[in-house]
Parts: sequence; structure tokens; C-alpha cells
Amino acid sequence: MKSRIMVVDDEESIREFLDIMLKKEGYSVTLAEDGQQAIDLMKGKTFDMIISDLQMPNVTGIELLKHVKDNSPQVIFLMITAFGTTESAVEAMKMGAYDYITKPFKIDEVRINIANALRSQNLEVENRNLKKELEVEYSFQNIVGNSEPMHRIYDLIKRVSSAPTNVLITGESGTGKELIAKAIHYNGPLKNKPFVTINCGAIPESLMESEMFGHKKGSFTGAVADKAGLFEVASGGTLFLDEVGELPLQIQVKLLRAIQEKVIRRVGAIDDIKVDVRLIAATNKILEDMVAQNTFRQDLYYRLNVINIKTPPLRERRDDIPTLAGHFLRKYAQKLGKNIATISHEAMEVLKKYDYPGNVRELENLIERTVALEAGAEILPESLPPYVNTPSGRKMASSNEIQITEEGVDLDKVMGQIEKELLIKAIHAAGGIKKKAAKLLGITFRSMRYRVEKYGLGTIGDDELDDE
Repeated sequence: MKSRIMVVDDEESIREFLDIMLKKEGYSVTLAEDGQQAIDLMKGKTFDMIISDLQMPNVTGIELLKHVKDNSPQVIFLMITAFGTTESAVEAMKMGAYDYITKPFKIDEVRINIANALRSQNLEVENRNLKKELEVEYSFQNIVGNSEPMHRIYDLIKRVSSAPTNVLITGESGTGKELIAKAIHYNGPLKNKPFVTINCGAIPESLMESEMFGHKKGSFTGAVADKAGLFEVASGGTLFLDEVGELPLQIQVKLLRAIQEKVIRRVGAIDDIKVDVRLIAATNKILEDMVAQNTFRQDLYYRLNVINIKTPPLRERRDDIPTLAGHFLRKYAQKLGKNIATISHEAMEVLKKYDYPGNVRELENLIERTVALEAGAEILPESLPPYVNTPSGRKMASSNEIQITEEGVDLDKVMGQIEKELLIKAIHAAGGIKKKAAKLLGITFRSMRYRVEKYGLGTIGDDELDDE
């Protein structure tokens, strides 16, 4: 849509000149002879920019500027001033004018000023809209679930959002820990401040200190310029430490100092930098066990674990499965352009019985794949992946459930079946990425490749088995 510009000047030649120039640039132009006419025009039309002369009879440019800022503060205001009266134009900028242009005009200068001003306005509007979208997306009302465990989570989010207290979110992979962290941030007083995430398990140990605290130019090979760390970037807002249990002990010491003293020091620097950050950490590990094993500092654990929010696994809130499945169905039917409105009762019963080792993330992945492959208007039991439909996929048999008869048991066959089921579950819990599945199972990728080939599971998940 064309940007709408109103030109206000009591000189007809100036109005005509700007009218011709701006229309050539593709703008929609309205002309006003003085400030009072401009005010009257604004009652029935909206504008993106007003270009006004400073000196005019009746209502001056300064008076018009005050009216615009009081009634339509989003409108960009450019002041026209004659050579030698720039002091008044500077005063106008103090009152909220974006810039001023001097007569006689330099066409290229005017064109660039207008384009820059409108671009700045567009960026500001985009930022405002993005912040609104984030607030809606991460409001706790949009964390799906109506079970009792989820109501406890909602209550905690409400209570901790307004306090600057450090929070530790614990729970299995795929239970929505990052979503809860964002809900805490975007529902509290820091919602307009930065929310910065560090994935502590994804950054190599050699780079972790630099990523967290920044570095000085020349402090190590490749440090070609000064760089602010994520602590500095997040200052004033929230820093989310995802997978905090993966932090090396050396970094834990520096993190503890940053929390206690509210200062950090860049790699290679000698001066401290003050930071003011709210910390939210998350982990799928049991940090108390790590403290006992001396792989996680006890003092850091207590600093992070001021308030603990434990996210329940999906198998402990099965009442939420229909709501979640319906939510993901609508999301991916719209995203993929599919006319799929419902999940059949029989298919829903299958979904409710499955154990979801990958929790909500696995359910979302499952529904996305099902929607992508579904040709009909309803998801049926046969539309779901085979591993969900089998009794073994719904619940892993324990040794107590395996009966040993007089004929005996084929131990290798039983163990092989259990191993195969675990492989399938891990692949789906990892979103089909076998390298991640290997990590979930605590085995090497080479071992994963061998087992996948052994059980003929190459068609499940990604096709990157040749990568090392």
C-alpha cells in the first residue's frame, strides 16, 4: 500500500513541487495550504507522514506539530525551514519531529530523508506487532492443557512472572520447558525487555565462555573484533539457560560469579561489566544427583533453584491428549493446506493409550506427519504410525509381565523385541533424527546405525545414516 503523505505549506510553488516529486516516487499525496486546513483534513483521513513548513499564518508548523504529537503520535513529521532558521527546526526535533529539510530543496536529499523516515516507521510498527504476537503466543493461556497438573503450572507462572526471582524448570524432554520460560517472561514486567536463550548442550565447551560473557578483540584465534556475550545482550531482561545440566564445571564457576556479583568479564578483558539479568534455567537431568556426583556445583544449584517448576510428562496428564491433539491438528491442517477437521473416536482412543516417551513434542511430531500423509477428511486409526497402534508401542512390557512356561523363553528374541521397540520410540521422540535418538539412548551413532540396519528401521526418520 502506498505511503500517505500530507504536504502543508502556504506557498503554492512549494506544494506543487513536492506534489510532483512525491507522486513520481509512488506516494499518495494530499495538499494543505496552512496548519488549520491540515488539522481539518486529519479528522477524516489518516497519514503516515506530514511535511510542513515552519512559518505559516494562522497555525504555525510548531503548533501543527504539537497537535499531531498529541493526537496522532505515530505520524512522522518532517519540518520545512528556510536557510538560516535551523535553530527553530532543531527545537521542532526536540518536540518530536523526525527531521527537517531546508529550502531551497536538494531533491536527492529530500527523497532519501523521506524514504529513511518511512522505513524507520515501518520497522517500529513491525517491532510493535512482533511484541504483541509474542505476548499472545507465549501467554500462559496458550499453553495447551486443562488437567490438574497443568493448572498448577499456570498458577506458578502467574505467581513467579511478577517477581525477578530465578526459576529452575525441570522435567523430561519434550514437556514444554522453554514455552513455560517464555510465558514467565512475557507475562511479567520484563515483557518489553530482551528474552535471550542459551542452549548449554549445543555450544562447544571451547566457545561457551565467549558466547556467555563475550570476548575482546585478539583474545584468541578468530577473535577479530570485540563481541558482547549473551549476558550483556540480555541485560535488563531474561536469560534462559536451556539444558543447564550440560554446563562444564569451569563455566559453572563463572556463571555463579555472574549471579552473585551481577558482573561479568569478557574473555581477554581486565574490566568487569555490570549486568542485570533474570535467570530461568531448564534441564531434563536430576541436578540433585549431579550435585552428589560432583558434576554440578551445589552452590550454583541453590542459586538457580530458588523456585522450581516441574513439568509433568504427557503420560501423567492423559486428559490433555485430546485437547493437544486437536490443537496440533488445527495448526498443521492450516499450515499444510489440508481439509482435515477431526480425529475419529477410535484414533483418539489409540492416541490416549500411547505412552509418549517424547512427550508433547512427540505428539506434535506425530500429528504433523499424520496430517501431511492423510488423504481423507478425518484421521482414522490406520492413519496413525504402526508403532502407536501396537500394544507394545502403547506400553513397554516389564519382566513381571513375561511368563516363563515349561517350554522356556527365547531370551534373545524377547530382548531383541524390547530393543527394537526402544529404538522406534527414541527415533520418534527425537523427531525422526537418528543422531538425536542415539543420544537419547546413550549409544554412539555408529551403534545406532548398526541397530537400525539390524531391525530394518531405515525408513523411519531421517536418511542421514551415512553421516558420521
